[in-house]
Amino acid sequence: MTIRAGAPVVVGVDGSKSSLDAVRAAAVEAALRHRALRIVHAFAWPPVGVGLAPETAAVALEAGREQAEELVKAAAAVARRTAPDVVTTAEIVRGPAVPALVAESEKADLLVVGDRGSGGFPGLMIGSVAVQSATRSSCPVLIARTAHGPGGEIVVGVDGSHNSALALEFAVEEASLRGVGLVALHAWNGNSRTELNADLPMTYDFWSGEDEEKRVLAEALAGVADRYPDVRIRRCVMRGSPRRLLVDQSLAAQLVVVGDRGHGVFTGPLLGSVSQYLIHRASCPVAVVRPGMVAAVTG
Repeated sequence: MTIRAGAPVVVGVDGSKSSLDAVRAAAVEAALRHRALRIVHAFAWPPVGVGLAPETAAVALEAGREQAEELVKAAAAVARRTAPDVVTTAEIVRGPAVPALVAESEKADLLVVGDRGSGGFPGLMIGSVAVQSATRSSCPVLIARTAHGPGGEIVVGVDGSHNSALALEFAVEEASLRGVGLVALHAWNGNSRTELNADLPMTYDFWSGEDEEKRVLAEALAGVADRYPDVRIRRCVMRGSPRRLLVDQSLAAQLVVVGDRGHGVFTGPLLGSVSQYLIHRASCPVAVVRPGMVAAVTG
């Protein structure tokens, strides 16, 4: 699913512990993909909501620049310890974080961000930078998780839509790179339309059995095993809410991959309900793959 030859893995940093976790995850990804790593810190001046007197503005600006330089140096040191053979660069870019990262994503193979920034709250609150980056990025976005160790398989949500086909291609390539198995999960609900099958024909015969849902998954996976014979793919058809089932799967996974929206949702600037739910509640890192990131899936 490589979409930009020679493009680096890009990671955004802000000095928080979460962003350093993102640096470690990004360094590992860069090593697996044989890519360079680009570390970016967005330096917005003056800080939002901070008023400065003219006599102190110059001094504060210089202090801010020095702090920014120190944090990108620290991030680069973490990256080099994590993946010594990866070519790593670090740069301070001007402007707010989200527009800066979205601009970086236009020339990146993968964008990695932490699950919360330096001002983030503990618990389920996910940083706005992570959510907005996943919403607007031009390349796949990996949201790293604080203190999440390696292990487990990669899980991908599959619904037969174009978006989930892109997610599947990303997930199987990632499983191949990491040398782990892939769980392809197709969730359905026999009583009503689900997030993963919202525009499929709703008839009693269609929704009354699991065989048809197995066919949907089989068609989505057609050809994937041939292209990635090294990846053990486990098919999983389950009845229930896809977002809750994917969250359950994330407890034992090392990565969950989703498209930004499935069947039957409006296009526009918002993420789908499944991807938003996963970003906020998954127990492992989440990768969001959006349409337009890839010209075509290899068939």
